[in-house]
Amino acid sequence: MSVKIRLTRVGKKKQPHYRIVVADSRSPRDGKFIENIGTYDPKTNPSSINLDKEKAIEWLKKGAEPSDTVEKIFNIVNLKQ
Repeated sequence: MSVKIRLTRVGKKKQPHYRIVVADSRSPRDGKFIENIGTYDPKTNPSSINLDKEKAIEWLKKGAEPSDTVEKIFNIVNLKQ
């Protein structure tokens, strides 16, 4: 089972709000996930990011691969991989 750290969209039309989740790579974008590790709101200025760094580091150590966008978010919050 390949595990990814990626974004899941929540919120209304034209008002995106995302959850940062750990999910199986085969599951759909807004489908089943293993664990919720944070949120991301791109509409605020600056973008608001709430991330449980300990859980993120734990999943990275277990071999979870972040998506490109999540990797950028990790760089913004200075999460060392």
